[in-house]
Amino acid sequence: MTTSARTAGYAPVNGIEMYYEEHGVEGAAPPLVLLHGGAQTIDLSFGALLPALAANRRVIGVELQGHGHTADSDREMSLEVLADDVIALLDHLDIDRADLLGYSLGGLTALRAVVRAPERVNRLALLATHCRHDGYFPEISAPEQTSPRLPTEADFKAMVEAYARVAPDPTAFGATLAKLQPVAHGFTEWTDDELRAIAAPTLLVIGDTDFIRVEHAAFMHGLIPSSRLAVLPDTTHMAVPGRAELLLPILDAFLPVGS
Repeated sequence: MTTSARTAGYAPVNGIEMYYEEHGVEGAAPPLVLLHGGAQTIDLSFGALLPALAANRRVIGVELQGHGHTADSDREMSLEVLADDVIALLDHLDIDRADLLGYSLGGLTALRAVVRAPERVNRLALLATHCRHDGYFPEISAPEQTSPRLPTEADFKAMVEAYARVAPDPTAFGATLAKLQPVAHGFTEWTDDELRAIAAPTLLVIGDTDFIRVEHAAFMHGLIPSSRLAVLPDTTHMAVPGRAELLLPILDAFLPVGS
């Protein structure tokens, strides 16, 4: 599904020009910032959700360094850097507090942002997001790469095509993937105390056939004080944000327009 942005542009943040687009209308609720998955775009991650989410609130889609319309740069790519970019975008748009909805890499970025700048996050929704390296099933990083939990050939094709449609350098997809590996698999883990200190109401959503173990999601739920956990049936990691029929009622309840 392709969505139409109300406005789109580039924000100068921390030495890069970060692409963002705005949907929906101003309302009583804080703006909702969407943070896509690794090697994905706003549309690929959130196309199934965006029209409904933007029906009665301001929604801001972001494309992180080296993703979508946002060119890569020589600077470090880390969760800390990506999270600081998101906070800098809020500054650029003159937004004091926002709701964050992150998927996979975007969820890791959102989780890092709420720890680094808790005063800027109103509510936090994390799709297919872990906080420790052992949160993933061991088979996800196994050399044979045969797990049914892993992205399919069709999943990879969709990512390559989405990237090629909008990237400043459509040939750089492989380089982006290589740069993402240490970000997704070598990040500094969150401590128990950091998770316990998250004051923002938090929604955790994983698929029942996710990269992430249900036990790990339950562990996060047990530590984050104002959190709730949903496990989507018959859903892989790659499919989580596309399950609009399951996700939208959950998100509508968690992100009330008057919040």
